[in-house]
Amino acid sequence: MKVEQEKMAVFLMKRLVATSLLFALMVSLSHGRVNPSFKIKAVNLGGWLVTEGWIKPSLFEGIPNKDFLDGTGLQFKSVTVGKYLCAELGGGTIIVANRSSASGWETFRLWRINETHFNFRIFNKQFVGLDSSGNGTNVVAISNMPGRLETFEIVKNSNDSSRVRIRASNGFFLQVKTEELLTADYAGGSNWGDDDPSVFVMTISGRMQGEFQVTNGYGPELAPQVMREHWSTFIVEKDFKFISENGLNAVRIPIGWWIASDPSPPKPYVGGSLQALDSAFSWAEKYKVKVIIDLHAAPGSQNGFEHSSSRDGSQEWGLTDANIQQTAKVIDFLTARYATSPCLYAVELINEPLSPGATLDSVTKYYKAGYDAVRKHSSTAYVVMSNRLGPAEPRELFPLVNGLNGTIIDVHYYNLFSNVFDNMTVQQNIDFIHTNRSTQLNYVTTSNGPLTFVGEWVAEWQVSGATKEEYQRFGQAQLEVYGRATFGWAYWTLKNVNNHWSLEWMINNGYIKL
Repeated sequence: MKVEQEKMAVFLMKRLVATSLLFALMVSLSHGRVNPSFKIKAVNLGGWLVTEGWIKPSLFEGIPNKDFLDGTGLQFKSVTVGKYLCAELGGGTIIVANRSSASGWETFRLWRINETHFNFRIFNKQFVGLDSSGNGTNVVAISNMPGRLETFEIVKNSNDSSRVRIRASNGFFLQVKTEELLTADYAGGSNWGDDDPSVFVMTISGRMQGEFQVTNGYGPELAPQVMREHWSTFIVEKDFKFISENGLNAVRIPIGWWIASDPSPPKPYVGGSLQALDSAFSWAEKYKVKVIIDLHAAPGSQNGFEHSSSRDGSQEWGLTDANIQQTAKVIDFLTARYATSPCLYAVELINEPLSPGATLDSVTKYYKAGYDAVRKHSSTAYVVMSNRLGPAEPRELFPLVNGLNGTIIDVHYYNLFSNVFDNMTVQQNIDFIHTNRSTQLNYVTTSNGPLTFVGEWVAEWQVSGATKEEYQRFGQAQLEVYGRATFGWAYWTLKNVNNHWSLEWMINNGYIKL
């Protein structure tokens, strides 16, 4: 799903040692350094932002017609010609039905209007619609914005949900007349056989399950109560008590850009996330836990993944100066709100921008603006800058942070998400931590450079049938190596439906000892 340094992550908790928190706050930031014996031991609070796998699965179960959430990839095979619908040239022209197999051009990404009506976005990001310049029945993909002509209804066969018809805005169904001609002029009928040109066999090629999908899936009537229930029950005060009593001293809290517009964020998001964050700061102060605010979802999505709240898998953050400034204003808002809290320890400007879509130029421009936004309100909060995922030089941010006080470089290490780890044994995984990960961390940890932070890691791997003792050794190896990061580390995540991703479960069951 992601490159080697990718993740499933969202809330982190930093690493501090048993030294006075007051002392840490008094340390000079003039060279971006703290006493190396004073480090963050943190946990991510994954689930603050909604992504399937981090939270209870029941959150998605109640969505009406939950098979058709935003970003779902659909492929349609005509039963009469036996070929797949395709956006010719990836978009910008007609829709045809002449492909024997399905890939990118043959995949239609849903934008959900309600539980029955949708827009279809194709490879080059245009929307499927009716050609208004002709007789109004030819099907094309030329519009960059969806409207009435780009709205469709998916009608399933009640006896076989893989067989569907697609009703256009003119009231007629799409039909394949030839491999090169798809029109919206079929009245429909009760026949779902292989001789009906309006029938397609539908395949779901991919799904997305993030906060956008949840809130838009439930809709404006149900989403507010669903999200309020989630925020009030998933991470609560006793979790901060657990954190403070189990060798951790910080939390990394992932939040979305729309929090700055709370209580009336743009649709489909709903109000309440800011109040939840306020509660977290209150609990953190009570239990003497430090907070790293982590902008995990930036406007437009910085990586196209669910955890950055992408609607359909597109990565559109950083393409304009206006978008960059909009993101910096979110950092300004958050820092201004929490600058006087004794718990605010760091602000992470953005999580996991993905190369090459997020260019070094756009990331650098934003990090400068974000740094200034933090310093406008706080001279002591650390500023965390996430390295780009994908092809990127690990020290590419060093020229930017040179001379900037209190800066941190965040790297994420997972022995997952890459075929490199497919056939590794237990010992090979452990050796990889001690050799490869150690080398990678040493490379970005320099005497005169920024502090380093392993902001996400997990004691999970691609080894099947591993014993508890083997998991313990794997976790201990990471604690030893990532403990050398000059700022500290954060485990992904406190709670998870998968046991080994849940630090709470790992601690309670003796898999990890801090």
